[in-house]
Amino acid sequence: MSRKTACFAMAGLTMLGSISQTAAGGRAVECYEPVRTPDVYDTVYEDVMVSPPSQQVDYEAPIYGTRERVVMTVPAQVTYEVVPAITRTVYHTVKVDDGGYSWEWRVIHGRKVLCKVRHKARYERVAETVVVRPKRTRRVVIPAQYDRIAEEVLVRPEQRRVIDIPAAYQTVPRRVLVREGSSGWRRVHIPRHCQD
Repeated sequence: MSRKTACFAMAGLTMLGSISQTAAGGRAVECYEPVRTPDVYDTVYEDVMVSPPSQQVDYEAPIYGTRERVVMTVPAQVTYEVVPAITRTVYHTVKVDDGGYSWEWRVIHGRKVLCKVRHKARYERVAETVVVRPKRTRRVVIPAQYDRIAEEVLVRPEQRRVIDIPAAYQTVPRRVLVREGSSGWRRVHIPRHCQD
């Protein structure tokens, strides 16, 4: 037991004794009244977790672009065509009659006579079609056809990035008890009653 507590206890006993004497008609020598010392509090600040650590996924969509390129739309082809013959017309002089002799009645100086007549050979121009270049088959190559087309190409693929989000803290105040209050006795002086 501490000295202060012992003093309060003795004072309490003394006061009880005085009360009994006063009640008996005696004179009070010392008077005490109870006192209460309140609790002493202080404000302390501490960090409190508001949200726990977490992760966030950051997503970036893929990027596409357009690229032109030349493609074959129609492949090369080989066909065959007939080239007709080339002809030419040439002319020849041919003997159509050898000539010779024939008998004809003629009137010469008023007299009708039978004459042997000599005929010359007879010639005519005849046309003849000759082939200059005969009919033939020609190989024809049709070249391929190309066109420019636009196509979609991937410029940058999709990207995913994980971001670590640390825990969030907040400083909050809190009242704490520094010293507990106590009860005790305090000596008082009351005129004409408790003067010593």
